[in-house]
This record gives sequence, C-alpha cells and structure tokens, in this order.
Amino acid sequence: MIQVIFGKKGSGKTKRILDMANESVKEAKGNVLFVDDDKSYTLSLKPQIRFIDASEYAVKGVEPFYGFLAGILAGNYDISVIYIDAFLKLVKAGAGELEEFFAKLERLVSAAGCDMIISFSEDAANVPESIRKYQI
Repeated sequence: MIQVIFGKKGSGKTKRILDMANESVKEAKGNVLFVDDDKSYTLSLKPQIRFIDASEYAVKGVEPFYGFLAGILAGNYDISVIYIDAFLKLVKAGAGELEEFFAKLERLVSAAGCDMIISFSEDAANVPESIRKYQI
C-alpha cells in the first residue's frame, strides 16, 4: 500500500513522517527503512530504523529512483515499510509528471508485500487525482 503526505512547505510533513516511522517500529513485522537526501534527521529516528541517504547513491530522476527502490526491495525480502521524505526533490520531478511512476510503484510495492509512505512539498491543486487517492 502506498500513502502520500503532501502539502505546502512548512506544513509539518517531515515531523509527521518521522513520527509515523518511529511509531511503526512497535508493530512492524520486518525492517523499517527511511529514505531521505541528507542525514539531518537521523538522530530523530529510532535506532531500529535503517536510514538510507539517497544522495550517496547519485540517484537522479524518476526512472533511476524507481530502480533504486526496486533494488532495495530485491536485496531484502523482509521490509515492512519504507518511508521517503522530500520525494519530489529526490526524483527531480513535479507531481504532475508522476502518474505513470505511481502506477509502477503500486505494482512494485504490492509484489514486495510492503508499505510505502511518501512525503513531498506540493499544493494539492497541483497533484493529479491519480496520486491524490493515496493522500493520508
């Protein structure tokens, strides 16, 4: 299952996704991962959460990021949930360009049997309906 947190910059998305990640370790049956583009929030995460700094892997663009996520899931069959903060910054794309990506991502997440929680800064008016259906 994919869930998306979006809203304007400064609306509390990062705090919310950090809180969700920390809370999820209590119930997770597998590994919990947190993907971001810098290490500034590592101390805010519980030590049971595996932090991945995507900037260390030079993943730029929608397709490379999809491959990055597929590789993570292929390399570890025991992932319960992946949290991704600053998603639009990581994929270097606007929300309007991601309809096909989310369709592929839905199939990937379903096949892997994990959940994915994504946050990004964008006004709801600029997010396509096909992506808004994932909003929490």
